[in-house]
Amino acid sequence: MLPKNYRLKKRTAFAATYRTGKTLYYNGITMFIGKEKENESPTKVGFVVSKKFHKRAVKRNRIKRLMRESYRLLIKEDNVPSKYLSLIFVASSKLLNKNFKEIDFAIRKLVSKL
Repeated sequence: MLPKNYRLKKRTAFAATYRTGKTLYYNGITMFIGKEKENESPTKVGFVVSKKFHKRAVKRNRIKRLMRESYRLLIKEDNVPSKYLSLIFVASSKLLNKNFKEIDFAIRKLVSKL
């Protein structure tokens, strides 16, 4: 599970991140990038899988769990840049039949582009 100090929770924080307009896309995952910051607090992260993705919550939650685990492993390896306030990963329907390795590669590719 992702540590609490890395989680993006509030609706206003999500809205502020979406408003910045900076996005990256790779292989079914869109990453929204928040504002740059000066302090050394960790970058907050959110994961979104909409109902349009799949009508079953089980499928949506599985994709979120896989993306979260991939990001958690990046944190453990210290490969995450901490110059942004927040990041949001949004899944598209291309991820429906992908396994962990493919999702992990996509997340790593997006984070390396930062």
